[in-house]
Amino acid sequence: MERRVPSSTRRSALCSALAVLPLPALAQAPRIIDAVGREVPLAAVARRAIMAFNYEEFTAIAGVEGWQRLVGMNRVVWEGWRPAIFSKYLPLIPNLATLPDIGNTDEGTFSAEKVISLRPDLLMVPAWLWRAARTAHDQIAAAGIPVLVFDYNAQTLDAHMASTRAIGLAMGTVPRTDALIDRYRRNVESIRDRAARAAGPSRPRAYVELGQGGAEVIGNSYPPNNMWGRFFELLGAQNAAAGRIQGGYGPIAAEAVLGFDPQFIFIGASSWVNRPKAVRTGYDVAPESTRANLAPYAQRPGWPGLSAIRAGELHALEHGLARTLFDDTALLYMAKRFYPGAFEADDPVASLADYHARFLPVSFSGTWMLPWRR
Repeated sequence: MERRVPSSTRRSALCSALAVLPLPALAQAPRIIDAVGREVPLAAVARRAIMAFNYEEFTAIAGVEGWQRLVGMNRVVWEGWRPAIFSKYLPLIPNLATLPDIGNTDEGTFSAEKVISLRPDLLMVPAWLWRAARTAHDQIAAAGIPVLVFDYNAQTLDAHMASTRAIGLAMGTVPRTDALIDRYRRNVESIRDRAARAAGPSRPRAYVELGQGGAEVIGNSYPPNNMWGRFFELLGAQNAAAGRIQGGYGPIAAEAVLGFDPQFIFIGASSWVNRPKAVRTGYDVAPESTRANLAPYAQRPGWPGLSAIRAGELHALEHGLARTLFDDTALLYMAKRFYPGAFEADDPVASLADYHARFLPVSFSGTWMLPWRR
């Protein structure tokens, strides 16, 4: 795993080495296959692109310079949903404040007309948005705009690599792309293989819950084929939500959690707005604040008797770590709790700091993952 190297000198040197190549040298785009197996008919490297999600991934792949070639974005999924993180990038990306908004399917505002009016040479969208915007397909296709579909939500190694490779080829940033893919593949394969060797016949029992509403509200959990549930599956853990959720996410009954008696509980946390009782994590959050938000969960009815609470295995985990090119750090955090002997020398927080130093323009700080007890 990467060692922590927060040096600004190293960041500057690496950014120079991996800088976007001059566009004339990248005029011819190679054959691009996107994350859902479609060939993207892009004749040349994108010069007027629209990006609709995964902006931290786009920044890592294309660099800050890549933003100069964006002409539109889906603003609410970053500026609206995660404003604390958006605000960190705002001063570093000159055109971020003024990029036109193409809307979002969840709010019913996604607009094919707006996309077409911006005259992009490429539209890059997450698989979930593209599936939800089927009525816009024909209009965008009729306008001759190539569409690249990426899928970090699938939370699989293959989809992560395919998405990263496709975006990198479209933006002409192959050196950065290769470095990101190599890092992610090596880390995930190493964690997976070591966890498999460490796992015994008794698989750890784990439960994850979204902590938006605080301990008074039962938040969403995730089945084995989605987000955090896929992490449990990859690490050989039993998932409290298995067989109890229809679809990709949803709450499960309090009685089911008590009957399952998890040995490990992870509360998905973040810097949500207008969520006063949420478990908070992020760049500007102190550990003491996160632990104070976690404490009421340990006092839920019946929870003091759970194996996880008695052993101190109640954890906050930044929910925004899922569906990213640095979600391997969250995977490592879980693995270290499940199999401490096999991951004793690993530091997931240092790995996350190293990723920032190597690939992101913002400095690492704050609280992203920690146990309830010190």
